[in-house]
Amino acid sequence: MKKLRVGVVGVGHIGSNHARLYSEMDSADFAAVYDVDLARSNGIAKKFGATAAKSLEEFAELIDAASVATPTRTHFAVARPLLERGKHLLIEKPVTENTADASELAGVAAQNHLILQVGHVERFNPVLSALEAYLMHPRFIEAHRLSPYPDRSTDIGVVLDLMIHDLEIILHLVRSPMQSVDAVGVPVLSRGEDIANARLRFANGCVANVTSSRISPERMRKIRVFQEDAYLSLDYEKQSGEIYRREAGKISRDKVAIDREEPLKRELVSFIECASTGREPRVSGFQATAALELAVEITKRIASNG
Repeated sequence: MKKLRVGVVGVGHIGSNHARLYSEMDSADFAAVYDVDLARSNGIAKKFGATAAKSLEEFAELIDAASVATPTRTHFAVARPLLERGKHLLIEKPVTENTADASELAGVAAQNHLILQVGHVERFNPVLSALEAYLMHPRFIEAHRLSPYPDRSTDIGVVLDLMIHDLEIILHLVRSPMQSVDAVGVPVLSRGEDIANARLRFANGCVANVTSSRISPERMRKIRVFQEDAYLSLDYEKQSGEIYRREAGKISRDKVAIDREEPLKRELVSFIECASTGREPRVSGFQATAALELAVEITKRIASNG
């Protein structure tokens, strides 16, 4: 099978990591990069052995599949013409700024039999695989995603920046219609909210409490899942976890076995495999749209409470 030519649009902090990993892969040819900052584009292209395209049109001629790692507000304008030209895409999360654009991209990809994968990278964290091995019927989920103030993604609030990772995972784990959403949040250093909390109730009785902050002095990426027979506590950042079980009237505690690996590398390898074979991606455009829809609803609730 001929190797796919792959490229990256937008080679800032995230996109440069995509470029690095693609350049190390045997399963694809890292062919091109494009960025409106041509000096940065040239630097990344030279570093990783690719061509620096001078326009999106030139970029499209050089690749079969691409990562889109530009600012969220530009995702639709970048992705739509690439899909129309028959290119498989991995778009960083959130897929777009609004659900109408997200649905349109998912529809264009489906009509053209193209892979549209969205960069919800935690779905490729080995921690999640470990969680799913033990998961039966989650009754209560608590997720915390905290970080210091970033120098990127400040054009969107913390719900679309950070919380959306946990929202997509929770929708994937619970798989039940949403019954109610309560949310609070406040801006501190940005125009949008910098700290937020949402309480989600599902039709099957599961409740999820989700907290995200980008004004924390420390980084935290944790999820705790309670079910009738067990309680799992997992750390995405450290790729570690524990399971607590009730046995003979006592609570036992065991380490969860996790094979550590870089989630972004797993995500990109999976994208190339899907683009090469036509296999459905782990996070499709339609799944990402559902997560975006919930995130937008939460931001609306925060705005109405403000």
